[in-house]
Amino acid sequence: MGYFMAILVLAAFASACANMASPNGGPFDETPPRFVRSTPNPLQTNYTGKKIEILFDELIQIDKPSENVIITPPQQNLPVIRASGRRVIVELNDTLLADMTYTIDFTNSISDNNEKNVLENFSFAFATGDAIDSLEVSGYVLNASNLEPMPGILVGLHRDLADSAFTTTPFFRTSKTNDRGQFTIRNVAEGEYRLYALNDVNRDYFFDQPGEDIAFLDSIIIPRFELTTRLDTIWKDSLTVDTVLTVEYNRFLPDDIVLRLFKEKFERQYILRPERTQNNLFTLRFNAPLDTLPVLQLLDELPADDWYILQIPDDPTAVNYWIRDSLIWEKDTLHLSVTYLRHDSLLMLQSQTDTFALSTRRQPQTTQRRTGREEPEPIEFLTVRVSPSGSVNIYDTLSITFPEPVSNLPQETFLLEQKQDTLWNQVDFTFRQDSVNTLRYYLERSWDYEESYRLSVDSAQIFSIYGKWNNAVQSTFHIKSEDEYGHLFINIEGFEEQVFVELLNSNDEPVRKATVQDGGVLFMNLRPDKYYARLIVDANANGIWDTGNYADKQQPEEVYYSSQFYELRTNWKIEETWNVLSEPLIQQKPMDITKNKPTNVTRPVRNYREEGQSNSSGGLGGLGGIRGLGF
Repeated sequence: MGYFMAILVLAAFASACANMASPNGGPFDETPPRFVRSTPNPLQTNYTGKKIEILFDELIQIDKPSENVIITPPQQNLPVIRASGRRVIVELNDTLLADMTYTIDFTNSISDNNEKNVLENFSFAFATGDAIDSLEVSGYVLNASNLEPMPGILVGLHRDLADSAFTTTPFFRTSKTNDRGQFTIRNVAEGEYRLYALNDVNRDYFFDQPGEDIAFLDSIIIPRFELTTRLDTIWKDSLTVDTVLTVEYNRFLPDDIVLRLFKEKFERQYILRPERTQNNLFTLRFNAPLDTLPVLQLLDELPADDWYILQIPDDPTAVNYWIRDSLIWEKDTLHLSVTYLRHDSLLMLQSQTDTFALSTRRQPQTTQRRTGREEPEPIEFLTVRVSPSGSVNIYDTLSITFPEPVSNLPQETFLLEQKQDTLWNQVDFTFRQDSVNTLRYYLERSWDYEESYRLSVDSAQIFSIYGKWNNAVQSTFHIKSEDEYGHLFINIEGFEEQVFVELLNSNDEPVRKATVQDGGVLFMNLRPDKYYARLIVDANANGIWDTGNYADKQQPEEVYYSSQFYELRTNWKIEETWNVLSEPLIQQKPMDITKNKPTNVTRPVRNYREEGQSNSSGGLGGLGGIRGLGF
């Protein structure tokens, strides 16, 4: 009997050990640090000390305090902000202003030391006078051109209502946007204010760098509050509502401001190092697109005025110069004077002249094998690149591109034919040179669905300025059928004229553009895909989005997004209606194409029951567990 009971006990222990979980260290801490006490007390008045200590209930850390902790009024001398065990210590190095409310906004920078649970939107305030200012101003900062929420942007109030305050004086009260582009400026006194946003590159709290992103509100801000109610829900558990309460609270206004952040059209202009990539070609590069072309002078000799051909490539910051005269390009080194516009220390464009020595490496001579007879030099033909080819979209335009400048190129050089039954018949077309890149030409025609075309050029019909000629060219292409496309018509409500709509892909990049006419826009021959839409109010009717200018009090042109997407399939015809103003601006841009997505600062709930579970299935594993316990 005793032997039988021993076997039962061993079997019971084996079964238990087979399902035993690994120790997981107890419950996982998901609670952020909690405030315990502070010196001074929260909202204390008549405090004149410069050291603030805040005690929490556990060990804490501060993430990038110099970037994430905002003290207002702004401090000219950087404060010392550090974590020490369970304490946050802030030491102010500026002289405190009399009768002023000070706010230390920690944003989301405080977390516990082990599990990194974030204490969200924690701020601390005290006053050097008899009262605490308690009003708030809040809203959002969005990128003006694409409505992206803009995190980490300084937002500030000015009591000085003059326009010059933004460019000469630090903000009076400040805050910084979170990952949703949202801001709240706390502890504001009654009064009238101007509101601005600033990507403060040099951390001086005012707009003094042309490259800084800015936003400004046209109207004056008057902070206020109203007593209102909201519904608070008490839950029995995660699924069951216990009680819904109506709670009174102070609503601080305005709380729905939208600032549209933009960068003024300015890039400091200067020249980069010129390049001479081959004997007959050199390139001048600049850091920004040019408004005015530079003036050249060759210092080695006085050539004719047309000693080069100017070409602007697809890169608008570069200018190519093709040398026509062989006596010039055969020189190992060219000495060049370049006069161009450059920004001086006061950011004014001034004419400047620099000299450069442009050298090129000579190609090594290739040795020929001795065969007893002279080998003819291979002919280097002028390349003619035709694009696109093969299966072509009905909206495509043929482009013909050359690697170097060509001499006279009449339209008659090219033969375009359309296949009808088994015969090729000549058809007409329009021929033009690219207005910017002079090495590219366009062949334009209204194509017909499912038709085949052939472009031909006979040999030695096109000559470059260096004497190269083309080999025979023939390119055949076929236009896709209509049922391979979809068509989309969008009725536009809210705007009637001087607006255009851009159709966007999943990367928020425009693929089509159309002007709103008669209350709508039509996009024909779209490839099957998911599309999004953006509307631009084209105030100056130039067909592009234009940025703003603070000196002229010019806001950037307004941009709106359709909150829905439009899915096109082959042979579909869709008509949709878009009421542009039906949703607030901050809710319009679809999250699918939003790049600055908000981060989740709260840790996900863990399933403690499943943590550390063993995958063993009993047997010898269970007996091993028994041995581990000393049996």
